[in-house]
Amino acid sequence: MSLNARVRWVVCYDIRDTSRGLRVLRFMQSQGMPLQYSVFIVEASAAHMHRLMIELEALIAPAVDDVRAYRWPEPAEAHELGCPLVPEGLVIRTPETAPPVRTTAKMRRASAQAT
Repeated sequence: MSLNARVRWVVCYDIRDTSRGLRVLRFMQSQGMPLQYSVFIVEASAAHMHRLMIELEALIAPAVDDVRAYRWPEPAEAHELGCPLVPEGLVIRTPETAPPVRTTAKMRRASAQAT
């Protein structure tokens, strides 16, 4: 992978202090899309992810907090249970070389039931 090729990353965190956790949450909301509480998907190059992790390190207490980033495999396979965060039909932005990720009918039904 080139340092400038954009790919998907899963960034997850466990922050012990509420105020630090809120700072990390606000920062991550500006960087990616939430998949779940404390789990975000970020579309970025390896170089951008390196900078993002440096910025996160400044927001956390490394001795007690945990932040991890994993490259999302292409093609990805996902299985869901419960209420989805993203309604069916919403297309998640992808790199040009990857097919779009679309939500499922099951996710749309669950979202409609929740509202």
